[in-house]
Amino acid sequence: MRILMMSNIKKILLVPYILWMIIFIILPVLLLIYFSFTDINGHFSFTNYQQIFQYKYFEMFWDSILYAALITMITLFISYPTAYFIRNAKNPNFWLLILIIPTWINLLLKTYAFIGLLSHDGLINKVLGILNVPKVDMLFTSAAFLVVASYIYIPFMILPIFNSMKSIPVNLIQASSDLGANPFTTFRKVILPLTKEGVLTGVQVTFIPSLSLFMITRLIAGNKVINIGTSIEEQFLVIQNYGMGATIAIVLIVFMALILIITKSNDERR
Repeated sequence: MRILMMSNIKKILLVPYILWMIIFIILPVLLLIYFSFTDINGHFSFTNYQQIFQYKYFEMFWDSILYAALITMITLFISYPTAYFIRNAKNPNFWLLILIIPTWINLLLKTYAFIGLLSHDGLINKVLGILNVPKVDMLFTSAAFLVVASYIYIPFMILPIFNSMKSIPVNLIQASSDLGANPFTTFRKVILPLTKEGVLTGVQVTFIPSLSLFMITRLIAGNKVINIGTSIEEQFLVIQNYGMGATIAIVLIVFMALILIITKSNDERR
């Protein structure tokens, strides 16, 4: 009787999750698929899938992958040593709190804060003016976009790497030292291999969202960076070609799914 009740409770608790999946994931994807087969006039057509193979869209997809890869590499380069420092710090919880607090701030507010720093009359150029150094146009550049996007994703890269490092048994590192390994060898032979899963998770949660950034791209890079996110925004809000916007979104979803499948299969092989 108790087992039957538990089974019924589990089924009841599963209902909100199923409804959430249907309303917020399945239905939007089905609508995207439907709109992808309509032209700008709303008629059924394969035009969008023919146009998606044009050079300008290949260039846009390539630029999106390139910028996402650069953001991921910059973030990883900063996050891995930071995670290592936090792991060995006396108060790791304090440093984790300092790391997490910025993620509570609205993304738009953080973006405008960077505009205040990087703009022509921003804080950095005011300091340069005091030092009699010519002003630098930092805003609306690719470099500014990479800096801001990398800053946004650093916490999401650090946390999985830190968790992987934290799960490494201390006696394993001590055994490596007792066997005569120097700190670099211990890091290369013990820590690095055991944190691959955390690195892979961090790369996933950074690279995949970076493909479709649009608000940061528009506000920080202007028209200097054209990626998947800004292209979808332009098709839906400016050109109002919902069919092409939906087609680009479908291609993005398929590409992200392929990345997840490939990384998961590689992880299972290990």
